Amino acid sequence: MTSSAMGKEFQTFLGWADDVKRLDVRANADTPEDAQKARDFGAKGIGLTRTEHMFMAQDRLPVVQEMILADDVAGREAALAKLLPMQREDFYGILKVMAGFPVTIRLLDPPLHEFLPSKEELLVEITKLKCLNGDKEEIAEKEALLKRVEHLSEFNPMLGHRGCRLGITYPEIYAMQARAIFEAVAQLTKEGYEVEPEVEVPLIIHINEFKRLKDLINGVGDAVKEETGVDFSYTVGTMIEVPRAALTTDQLAKEAQFFSFGTNDLTQTTFGFSRDDAEGKFLHTYVDQKVLPVSPFVTLDESGVGKLMDMAIKAAREVDPDFLIGICGEHGGDPESIELCHRLGLNFVSCSPYRVPIARLAAAQAAIQNK
Repeated sequence: MTSSAMGKEFQTFLGWADDVKRLDVRANADTPEDAQKARDFGAKGIGLTRTEHMFMAQDRLPVVQEMILADDVAGREAALAKLLPMQREDFYGILKVMAGFPVTIRLLDPPLHEFLPSKEELLVEITKLKCLNGDKEEIAEKEALLKRVEHLSEFNPMLGHRGCRLGITYPEIYAMQARAIFEAVAQLTKEGYEVEPEVEVPLIIHINEFKRLKDLINGVGDAVKEETGVDFSYTVGTMIEVPRAALTTDQLAKEAQFFSFGTNDLTQTTFGFSRDDAEGKFLHTYVDQKVLPVSPFVTLDESGVGKLMDMAIKAAREVDPDFLIGICGEHGGDPESIELCHRLGLNFVSCSPYRVPIARLAAAQAAIQNK
């Protein structure tokens, strides 16, 4: 049997699975190329676009660092103006590939120090330059950068100044990203494409955070509509990543238009684990000695994290029975976790493009097992 014939048979098999499953399967994608792979594998949209990955490109990192090092709003806005066309091009490409399907775009999430060199790296560079009687201006620049790195450093960055907290303290960052999204949407709408952007605010813990940032996003949306003369639609929602958010979805659902569980962070904050530290130091011992049956970062913890999710879903659906809820952590490609998501009543799971076929099959198996 030829590989092409096998491909056709496999596609037919997946089509049967799609006829049975209830859960939609989306993909996590940060580039148009990844979005195209996702579509080729049968994803019904993008469940997570991580905008910070776009900032890490070599041609953009110096501009991002310029924004971080700026002393005032005007300086940050000047750097953000350089990033705007780059972000707009990113969103244009992904939305165009996924025309006809929803695309969830998460606004900037990680702490700003991740875009800067490490303190140790800078200290070595400064010491070398001084020992070699290097350029004084370059030394001064690196010393200024070191001071900024020291100022931004945190004892626990995972629980620190990141996510929507950046949007509250530096609203100009989220305003730029919203403008880039909406300008791309306006251009695609002019060109005749039907796009479905979902603007996602990360790490919300309080309804007041969400209200403030939703107002900012909607304000930018209104401005772009007026400037371009193009009417377009979009939704604004949030990730549920910390227990407080999961426990207050009855409030958040009155303001948000969708939720997506960030199950990696929700697992960290529920267990009190730092994932990097746990996986590198003791989690394997817990699994080997059956303290835990499996790593909660591989398969969703039904008794703890799953219970929080269940409470959150029920509370949101009391506000709106049709409220859109999915997950976008790595659990979205794990068959056991997908089965739990089916039972919890989620609308979609999102995983890496290459895991989409597995997720489609797992979603069908979950539907059959839970008839």
